[in-house]
Amino acid sequence: MTEPVQLKQENLHRLADEIARPSYDRSKVRAGIVHIGVGGFHRSHEAFYTDALMNDSDGSDWGICGVGLRDADRKIGDILKAQDYLYTLIVKHPQGKLETCVIGSLIDFMLGCDDPGAVIDRMASADTKIVSLTITEGGYNFNPATGEFDFGNPDVRHDLENPSRPKTVFGYLTAALKKRRAQGLAAATIQSCDNIQHNGDMTRKMVLAFAYRQDADLARWIESEVCFPNAMVDRITPVTTAADIAYLRKEMGVQDQWPVTCEPFTQWVIEDNFSNGRPSWEKVGAQFVPDVTPYEKMKIRLLNAGHSVLGMLGSIHGHKTIDGCVADPLFASYLRRFMDAEATPVLDPVEGVDLEAYKDSLIERFGNPHIKDSVARICLESSAKLPKFLIPTITENLARGGSIKYATLVIAAWCFYSDKGVDQHGAGLDIVDVMKDELHQAAKGTPDDTLSFLKLESVFGSLIHNEQFTALYTKMVQALYENPDISLQMRNLL
Repeated sequence: MTEPVQLKQENLHRLADEIARPSYDRSKVRAGIVHIGVGGFHRSHEAFYTDALMNDSDGSDWGICGVGLRDADRKIGDILKAQDYLYTLIVKHPQGKLETCVIGSLIDFMLGCDDPGAVIDRMASADTKIVSLTITEGGYNFNPATGEFDFGNPDVRHDLENPSRPKTVFGYLTAALKKRRAQGLAAATIQSCDNIQHNGDMTRKMVLAFAYRQDADLARWIESEVCFPNAMVDRITPVTTAADIAYLRKEMGVQDQWPVTCEPFTQWVIEDNFSNGRPSWEKVGAQFVPDVTPYEKMKIRLLNAGHSVLGMLGSIHGHKTIDGCVADPLFASYLRRFMDAEATPVLDPVEGVDLEAYKDSLIERFGNPHIKDSVARICLESSAKLPKFLIPTITENLARGGSIKYATLVIAAWCFYSDKGVDQHGAGLDIVDVMKDELHQAAKGTPDDTLSFLKLESVFGSLIHNEQFTALYTKMVQALYENPDISLQMRNLL
C-alpha cells in the first residue's frame, strides 16, 4: 500500500486528481480577515466561501488568520500549522457521493492565551478589514432572560482590570479597536457568523456594553464607526470522526489530522453593512440583502429549533444520530407537525423562499444518512440554544392563541434529560452545558414540584407565570416521569 501524502503546501501537486485544491498562489494572500473560533463550522462555511472566491477571482486581500483565545484551541492551531494551514473538506451527499477538496483560505493561526498582545496587534493591523466570530451562542456573555451583558463573569472582570492581557473576545476586540483608533486607521467590521438571531446587533450590544464600562470615549467611537452586519448562516457540519480521517488516508491517499465533513447545502445571507470594504462573496453564492431578519428567523425557528426537537426527544428515546431520528417515521412526522403547526405561523414573509419546499429540504437534509450528526452534539449547550431557537415560538403562539403542544413536550423532555441524565432505557447521556449543574438542580425538584425546572428565570423568562403553558407542561412532565417512553407521549400528540 502506498503511503498517504501528508497534507502540506509542497505536496498539493501529489494529491489525486479528483481532489480539488487551491488554484491561486497562497504565498501572495494577505490576511484581510481575522477569525476567532476556528471550529468545523467556520471551516465548512466562511473559509469555504473565501477559498471559492479566491479560486474564482482575485481575493488575495481576504485571506484568514485564525485565532484561538484559550489553551483548548492549541490542538487545532498545532495541526493547522503542521499542515501549512490547509485542511480537507469532505462534502457528503444524501445519495452517497463524496466530494473532496483542500481549502487554502486560512493562512495563519494565533493563540491568544500565549501572546494576547500579538493577537491584538494582528486585529489592529492595517491589513485587517474584518474580525469575524464563531464563538457559539454561549460566547456572547448575555443573560438569556434579560439579554443584557453579564458583568459578573470573572473573565470579564479580569479584562476590565487588565485591558492589555484580555481573556474574552470583548477584551480583545476593544483593545484592538482602541489601537486602530490611536493609529488613525479605519475601523474594522465585526462580523458574527453564529446562530443567533440579529447576531450583528447582539455582538454590537455586547461589545458596546463592555466598552462603555472600560472606556466611554472609545465606546462612542465604536458606536459611530464600527459596523456589525447581521447574517444568517447555514451548513450542517458534524464533528469530525476517526472514520473520516481514515477514509482520506485509505481511499484518497491524504494524511489530514483534522479534516471537516459537511452536507452539500450551504447558505449565507448577509446585511451589506461593512466599515472598511468586504470580499465579493456574492460571486460564490452568498446573498447580500438590506435586512436579513426574515431569513434568520426562518432558519432559527425551523432548522435550529427542528434540530433541537429531534435532539432532545431523540436523546430520551435512545436515538444516536439525527438521520436516525428522521428515519423513524414517528419522529419525522412529529418534526413536520411542529414546523407546520407551531413554527411556520409565527414566521415573517420571506421574499424568494417557498416555505413548504424549504421544510421539505430540511427533512431531506436532516435525514442525510452520510452526515451522522449526533444528537449529543445537537444538545450541546441547550441552555444557550433553546431560549433563542424554541422558547420564542412558544411565547409568540401563547400570545396569538396558537398551538404550543409540540414544543412544550420538548421542554418537558429537557427537564427529564437534565434531571435523570439517562434515556428511557437507562443508558447514560453525554450532557455538555455550561449550566448543567443549575439545570440538574432545578429539574431534580420536579417530582415534588412540577414547575421546579421552569423557575430558572435566566432560561425560561416568565413562562412559569403563564397558566396555559404551565397547565400543559405539568400534564406532560408528570406523564413523562410516570412513563419515560417518549414515543408514547409523541404519538398522543399526533
